[in-house]
Amino acid sequence: MSRRRRGVPAGSRVAAGTARRPATRAPAAAPRRALPTFIPDEAASDEELPQGITLNYWFDSGSGSHPYVARLRFVGRRTGVDRPSGRDSFVREETVEVVPNSGPVSVSPRVFDINAGEWAVAAEMLSPNGGRPLAVRPRVGAPTVYPAAWSWPRWKLLVRSPAPLKTRLAPLTGFDAMPAVIPGSWMFLVALGVVIGFLFQGRLLPYEHVAPGRVFLISLLMVAAGIIGAKLWFIALKRTLRGVWRDGMCIQGALVGAAVVGLGALTLQHLPIGAVVDATTPGLFVGIAVGRTGCFLTGCCAGRATSSRWALWSSDRRVGARRIPVQLLESLSGLVIGLVGLVVVVRSGAGSGALFLASFAAYTLCRQGLLRLRAERRRSSMGGPITAALAGVVLAGSIAVLIIGAH
Repeated sequence: MSRRRRGVPAGSRVAAGTARRPATRAPAAAPRRALPTFIPDEAASDEELPQGITLNYWFDSGSGSHPYVARLRFVGRRTGVDRPSGRDSFVREETVEVVPNSGPVSVSPRVFDINAGEWAVAAEMLSPNGGRPLAVRPRVGAPTVYPAAWSWPRWKLLVRSPAPLKTRLAPLTGFDAMPAVIPGSWMFLVALGVVIGFLFQGRLLPYEHVAPGRVFLISLLMVAAGIIGAKLWFIALKRTLRGVWRDGMCIQGALVGAAVVGLGALTLQHLPIGAVVDATTPGLFVGIAVGRTGCFLTGCCAGRATSSRWALWSSDRRVGARRIPVQLLESLSGLVIGLVGLVVVVRSGAGSGALFLASFAAYTLCRQGLLRLRAERRRSSMGGPITAALAGVVLAGSIAVLIIGAH
């Protein structure tokens, strides 16, 4: 007698049994599947965010009579990894133009697209001239490359202990770890310069018989126009939009933007243009002097590397070396122009607008001379001399108007 069930073949007994089990257990199994899929994603989210590290190393520039190009190699590997992947190691090479007899030179590249964790990094110089001398090979043999640390009280590089470097989130991997760079100092000092400019303007407007309250809102509008003008001028010079919203402004764009908008607003309000701009001039250039020191402390607008005894050690946010302190020289020029303008307003009252034109022209002349000392090469060889010539004509004419007005 056959033991098969009616309608079910003997060979399908297991299949039929398994087909019936999900129908009875499905309601209980559904909630168990929903919980584990969310927790691992949430726990791994921090590790999967883009990571980066800042490398700081230095070497001695050596002796010689000609600049040279040094080529350095950085090799890193993540520690504590049993099965390393492609993002657990990196090799990075950097080339640096070096001026001999300038003392220590630091290199601070940033590395991204790596796994989070602690990294052991080794650095070496492949050759003292990288195979591409600027003039002649300064010497034979590659100098030693040391891990770098920075001492603010002593204002010098120190040898850092070769401890592993820990990654940070890529947006936070910035300039805070670089020698001689204070992140945020530029923004703080520019804001301080604006406040100082407002204070000067408020005290000097009565000398021109203008109520400060009538000009305050126009001054705020001029500040906003200056920010926009500085950014647009920078974009026009760089001819690209890449990275310009993160940093990059030009002071001449700020002055032009603020002047155009301010003149238009003063005209609409029927205020004496010459009196207002002359009273604004001292605070404007004293504020520029304060803000320009922020450029020195954040490494923008850096001067050329030099072995001169008058140089100061500073960074361009990648290479630290003894440089011509063009930011501080420009700050000094703004301070002198502002103080001279202060004396003119207090003693003579000015009021014709000639003080503003003379100050603007004098600052332009100083700036054109300092631009030749920057590390960044100028795009045009004729733009500078033409601008300087026009500024000289405006300066001479404005001084003549001021002298005539004083008598």
